Amino acid sequence: MEIMPYLLIAFIIFNIALGLSIVFLERKDPSATWAWLMVLLFVPVIGFCLYLIFGRRLSGKRIFTWDAKAKLGVKTIVQSQLRALENDEFLYKHDDLAEYKDLYYLHLRNDDSIFTQDNHVDIFVDGEEKFNSLLMDLEKATDHIHLLYYIIRHDELGQRIANMLIKKAAEGVEVRVLYDDLGTRYLRPKYIRNLRKAGVQVEAFFPSRIPKINFKINYRNHRKLAIIDGKIGYIGGFNIGDEYLGKSKKFGYWRDTHLKVCGEAVQSMQTRFILDWNQASRDDIIYDERYYTSVPGGNVGVQIVSSGPDSDWEQIKNGYIKMIMSAKKYVYIQTPYFIPDESLKDAIRIAALSGVDVKIMIPNKPDHPFVYWATLSYVGDMLEAGAEVYIYQKGFLHSKTIIVDGNIASVGTANIDVRSFRLNFEVNAFLYDKGLANRLVEAFHDDIEHSTQMTKKLYSKRSLGIRIKESISRLISPIL
Repeated sequence: MEIMPYLLIAFIIFNIALGLSIVFLERKDPSATWAWLMVLLFVPVIGFCLYLIFGRRLSGKRIFTWDAKAKLGVKTIVQSQLRALENDEFLYKHDDLAEYKDLYYLHLRNDDSIFTQDNHVDIFVDGEEKFNSLLMDLEKATDHIHLLYYIIRHDELGQRIANMLIKKAAEGVEVRVLYDDLGTRYLRPKYIRNLRKAGVQVEAFFPSRIPKINFKINYRNHRKLAIIDGKIGYIGGFNIGDEYLGKSKKFGYWRDTHLKVCGEAVQSMQTRFILDWNQASRDDIIYDERYYTSVPGGNVGVQIVSSGPDSDWEQIKNGYIKMIMSAKKYVYIQTPYFIPDESLKDAIRIAALSGVDVKIMIPNKPDHPFVYWATLSYVGDMLEAGAEVYIYQKGFLHSKTIIVDGNIASVGTANIDVRSFRLNFEVNAFLYDKGLANRLVEAFHDDIEHSTQMTKKLYSKRSLGIRIKESISRLISPIL
């Protein structure tokens, strides 16, 4: 019994040492640091094990590589566009585009995101329409198919996609499929074996090296991309599975936003896929002109912007803030999760407080309870600032869309939460076109018809239990 006090002292010292290592050795955001310190305090040792799995920073080692020729080509275009913007010599197809040159510059300088002006973009807000279009374009592929999805299900839709890929591989089309190891953890091995047997190249992003244990579990590839023959690209929120067609009893109708792009922006989507593929596969894709055969499709301005824990800057979040701060009339936001950090929260509040019409739409049901309760907590801050908040009732809202003044918009994979901004690998299309932005506005207004408005009065009637859940969830929101 006399040894117990000494074990207790050693235990306390060990826990303090672990806490100090987080504070001084891991340069984390202060709010996330405090959240992890609380975990260590209340669940010592177990908390540290959780930190090793969920809280450690990604290694500073560069994880995305490409051959020097391709990298030089991108850098050359980026530097040329930066100089043209700095010297007011950039050639715009439309005078209206010059208004947002600061936003182009931001993405060019910090993400090497080439600004393209010759794109045609179709918008999908329904899963059936999106996947019918994708399957038709897959059928027409003659050279290569590149798919990257966070989730792939072995259900009816997943099998339709697999059958098409197997068919195209048999025709001699080069087919690659990249999926996230955590998001697609329930996919049956047989599904992958059948694809590989047919000649489809399949890889997992950050796979578990030890069964059931993955020390990179917190860093997931949340991107959704499809590139066909280098000419057509798909980007947005839909994963592959029947639930995204509205066939889930739990979620019902699935409301999302996805884009089909034709034009030079497809080249940036291709580059993003190749970088991700080369990280996951030993069989690197080497630069080949046939991957970059895009042809002008229209006159929509597009930048493809990526972000992730490997980035020095939170690229997509910074783009959101820049968009919101440029608003003169309105900002419309759709997101399944609303957990902004202080910088984004302040940007939205300032916009609302300065008279900008801020409308935020979130789903009426959670797919992750703690995240949902934290979302409700932050909704209160927005209501106090004068923003309008709508709760989508038709089914599950998964759309990640921001529209400003009917001039610019962003559609992609990044939610408004800390995980998307700091931990997940995400990709968004920033769109510079009034016609396209207004079509997204129309979709937003259509969704309002299927929503209820959250007012201050309704918000104040939350039960004590809900308020407690919100408070706890908000406290740990930096590490959700």
